Amino acid sequence: MAEILEVLMVISFGASWPFNVIKSYKARTAKGKSLLFLCLILFGYIVGIASKLVNDAYMANFADKWYVLFFYCLNFIMVSADLIVYFRNKKLDKENKD
Repeated sequence: MAEILEVLMVISFGASWPFNVIKSYKARTAKGKSLLFLCLILFGYIVGIASKLVNDAYMANFADKWYVLFFYCLNFIMVSADLIVYFRNKKLDKENKD
């Protein structure tokens, strides 16, 4: 039951990232975005992934619980995409300023 609740939490967080990435991409500006926030979220997913990998009980049942790690990795990828868009938009902001 704990794994199901954890997956639901990670899915809930992850469901918002694609919309955020698309919105950031279309906005073409980094204004209102926080680099620190994105980096802290990425760090959180890294330690979440690491916690699964070093958990002997989880790894012993990995074949049955692989989906938990999958969603952590998927969210990490989505936040990484948002970080890439952030730097693209930061560059666009600089170009539009000149």
